[in-house]
Amino acid sequence: MFDILVYLFENYFDSGSYPDSATLTRKLTIAGFADEDINQALDWLSELAQHDTGNYPAALAKSDSFRCYTEYEMERIDTEGRGFIIFLQQANIINALQRELLIDRVLSMGEDSSSLEKIKLIVLTELWIQNQLTDDTILEKLLVVSDSHYRH
Repeated sequence: MFDILVYLFENYFDSGSYPDSATLTRKLTIAGFADEDINQALDWLSELAQHDTGNYPAALAKSDSFRCYTEYEMERIDTEGRGFIIFLQQANIINALQRELLIDRVLSMGEDSSSLEKIKLIVLTELWIQNQLTDDTILEKLLVVSDSHYRH
């Protein structure tokens, strides 16, 4: 699925959005992605676009709370990834509510462990979909360049 997210950025970032699901499915199939991966990515993007905050109190968006991770979360998100999430919040790139949504999305990816590059890609995707990528320095910090095997 990460390869599909990278593909979306490489092909649609400049336009500001990606095509509808049917068109995107066709283009991803032509690009050689497996149907199962395409469906998983489209479902994940759909959930991301819904931006469901109903499970969290509204006041969390303005909170400067500190996050303690559960054992399960620590198994799934490595130390470097957790440190980056803390950095994002301290740098005011994300707020506490966005942090919780980010952690939920990382855990929903179905990967054994989420590395820093994967977390950067998830944050980049979220900010892109929400049209919050207006600062070039944020974009530079989030670009996934250190792990070339994610490039399609």
